[in-house]
Amino acid sequence: MTRPRFRPFAALLAGLLLLTSLGQLWAQTKSASLTAGTTTLLTSDSVRLVVQVAGRGTPCVFVHGGPGAGSYSFEKLGGNRLEDPLRMIYFDQRGSGRSASSRRQDYSLARMVQDLEELRQHLGLEKWVVMAHSFGGTIATAYATRYPKRVQALVLVNSVLNPPASLESMLQYGTSLLPPAQQPNPNLPLMQRFGMVMGALQQKKLAWQLQYSADSLAARASRVSRAVPANQDFATQVFSGRLPDYGQDYVPATAQLTMPTLVIAGQDDQTTGATPQSFRFPRQQVVVLPGKHYSFLEQPTRFRQAVVSFVQQLPRK
Repeated sequence: MTRPRFRPFAALLAGLLLLTSLGQLWAQTKSASLTAGTTTLLTSDSVRLVVQVAGRGTPCVFVHGGPGAGSYSFEKLGGNRLEDPLRMIYFDQRGSGRSASSRRQDYSLARMVQDLEELRQHLGLEKWVVMAHSFGGTIATAYATRYPKRVQALVLVNSVLNPPASLESMLQYGTSLLPPAQQPNPNLPLMQRFGMVMGALQQKKLAWQLQYSADSLAARASRVSRAVPANQDFATQVFSGRLPDYGQDYVPATAQLTMPTLVIAGQDDQTTGATPQSFRFPRQQVVVLPGKHYSFLEQPTRFRQAVVSFVQQLPRK
């Protein structure tokens, strides 16, 4: 009986089928990591971060502010309105919201950027839109500077890119809300004056005026934020002054970031410490909305329209 002469071809075919099967399995595993729901990411230095995925469309990671505010409030008060054109990825930064603290007390800007990149890799994404609010703008800008090829676009919502200017702006505005007798001595250190002003505003129940156009909006945001645990470790480290990374101006770095960038600003926002026109993104679109520091809460319809219109203009992959 003549032996078959096609064994090499059969082996090759079997190999191709095996590779195809492995490729399909890898693709399924990759897409499964973007399944809607709550999960966790264990970073390379063993910090557990809470991650929530919701919606469908272009992947978009949200970098919350605070520092240390967590992502839950934005998810419920603004992000949920974007979950049709965008696949929203909410996560709480280390030492923030529902995530764990760093045992090494490592909250450097470089480490925050690395956490973001590890999350992208964990989700199996080639690129994503990076959206940030308030203090998160500093982290998002640093990430885009370090990994520009991974950022399809930037969306900066009432974002802070110069934390010292932001603090000074809030201090000046907060001081103006107090009667002269309760205004701190201008010769005192900045952080001491800031603490005194915030304490006086809270005592007079005026603190909401720093960032909200109405006390009802502040109350609504507060109710939502209290629904989940609040880890304050990152915030404590930032305000301690022991993290020099957050005492710098990152506006000049924007001149080198060529990805499409949407800047959403509040017309009466006294928190950011800079006007959108001071940013230098080469491909920047600016939308100014009535209100203060929470445009997604104060102008929900116009906020959504601005983001959706911007995302729809992005080049298709």
